[in-house]
Amino acid sequence: MSSTADRVRSLISESELSQHDFALQIGLDDSKLSKSLGGARRFSSLDLARIAELCHVSVDWLITGEDQPLAIAARTTGGSSKAALTAAQRLSTMRSDLATLGYPQPWQRSTLVVGGTNAGDQGEQLAGWAIARVREAAYAAGTHDLAEIIEGVFGADVAVIELGTGFDGLAASSDDVKLILVATSQVPWRRRFTLAHELGHLLAGDDHGVHLDEDVFAKEQQRDITELRANAFAASFLMPADLLSDAVGKTGLTDIAFASLACELMVSPSALAYRLLKLRLIDAGTCDRFKSMSGAKAASQADKAAEWAQNVARATVRRPPGLLLRDTYSAYESGAITLRPYAELLGSDVNELREALESETELPDAS
Repeated sequence: MSSTADRVRSLISESELSQHDFALQIGLDDSKLSKSLGGARRFSSLDLARIAELCHVSVDWLITGEDQPLAIAARTTGGSSKAALTAAQRLSTMRSDLATLGYPQPWQRSTLVVGGTNAGDQGEQLAGWAIARVREAAYAAGTHDLAEIIEGVFGADVAVIELGTGFDGLAASSDDVKLILVATSQVPWRRRFTLAHELGHLLAGDDHGVHLDEDVFAKEQQRDITELRANAFAASFLMPADLLSDAVGKTGLTDIAFASLACELMVSPSALAYRLLKLRLIDAGTCDRFKSMSGAKAASQADKAAEWAQNVARATVRRPPGLLLRDTYSAYESGAITLRPYAELLGSDVNELREALESETELPDAS
């Protein structure tokens, strides 16, 4: 199939619809579809978007005939990984199609030239660059909504979906797509660390394709330089050296002060203890004492049990990608696509959503 028209013909055949019914489904009259198939008329961007939506293919495939690597990975990986890749494929296709229709992703790639061969040092350098960007954007350290920071500062799409146990997250990267997808979790700091870990992969340019992390803490991953760098990035990004140094000061950390710091930065006590030890801000004995503390115990000691409970609840909630939502709605408003992709992102019925958006009901007069 060498042309877009050939690919559309094949889709019509596979749909088992007549050409007339297919035209009705995509909002075209028979003559326009016939002219497009015959080469006398070009398919418009809206035509392509509607065909892609109806037939569950990408606009990119309709134009080029090339499938995305995610599609192959989704077909060959099982369990939660397959579910994650399938979701990532759907979101990546939406983002790629939006780029084709004139709505590119606002990705801010790293301008840092990382030096040295040590993965830990590379991760630390990259984190320093990223922390500077976050501070320039006036986000405070320890802000709990890390997904919002990643989207607002770096321009990557961030999605949180329900996948059960056994999967942490993935990063997907192409010319048009920068996507982080993580699983919901009952452990807030784990989801936060995974978000930072996947951001590290994207900023480092790891695997220009799909980088899958079933368990970001798995020991076998520590032999992979990209995993070592992503973990070093996450630790440095979430626990900046200057902030920790100020917190320790000249008097050190009491157990309560340590617990409060872990809660403020939204990291596990063990991760914070190891980070403090690496920076030589505490000794090995203090590290052993601190790392035995659980997240719940740290919250209790810091008198932040209520906040901890709220963070646990937040970590279990799915999150559609905010930037993708914004751009999908903009494309719908401009007439480039239908409302259905936006409804799918929200998990809403398209007809109910259309009715809600078009409703002119006003709030009752308070007077």
